[in-house]
Amino acid sequence: MDSERLIELLEKVRRGHLSVSQAVTRLRHLPFEDLGFAKVDHHRALRQGFPEVIMGQGKEPKEIAAIVRALRRRKANVLVTRLSADKMASLRNLVPGLKYHLAARAVTWVGRPIKISGKGTVLVVCAGTSDIPVAEEAALTATMMANRVERLFDVGVAGIHRLLENRLRLDAASVLIVVAGMEGALPSVVAGLIDKPVIAVPTSVGYGASFNGLAALLGMLNSCAAGVTVVNIDNGFGAGFAASLINRV
Repeated sequence: MDSERLIELLEKVRRGHLSVSQAVTRLRHLPFEDLGFAKVDHHRALRQGFPEVIMGQGKEPKEIAAIVRALRRRKANVLVTRLSADKMASLRNLVPGLKYHLAARAVTWVGRPIKISGKGTVLVVCAGTSDIPVAEEAALTATMMANRVERLFDVGVAGIHRLLENRLRLDAASVLIVVAGMEGALPSVVAGLIDKPVIAVPTSVGYGASFNGLAALLGMLNSCAAGVTVVNIDNGFGAGFAASLINRV
């Protein structure tokens, strides 16, 4: 339940269209719903502005399906991250109507129309095509959280002219998510060009000395450009969520 639905419910009680006992029944699972193996947080949209997000990694399709059904019963918009195509094939048979986003490795279901509430545009920038899955996870998260989202892919520092060619798009964005693996230099370059918040996302893409993203993470944490905030390795979801919170202000 979000604030809009709570207001609707209280208005129905005030007007006499719904009894107090009926309202209590609807509110009974407001804090959370115990499914036995999981406690679905139906209060999260009210607290944070977006329903609980399901991480598909490590869960069985039947478990994901049960959580999705619990969210859908309350018309909450659904986002499942880190879901392989194999798991999606099984999940599709358990819960109809889901949309799979292959590049982002994520699933969505829209119970309520998404009305843009972000103040500006979130621009998702990635260094190379190998970084696209993480970048798409960030872009999809920000989109589901009611932001205008644009993408600027394959503009890494190995060909810096590709980035500079898009200087106007960098300047026009309100928040930028910059995704890079290898040495993770791109967020520093972008932040040195603009006066907007930059959320840096290190990816596990790279050769041996990249240490599965650790080199990129440390490079971003040590950025000499001001205004760079860093999330964990491959955490496109976290970056999209943070960008959305910034874009509401």
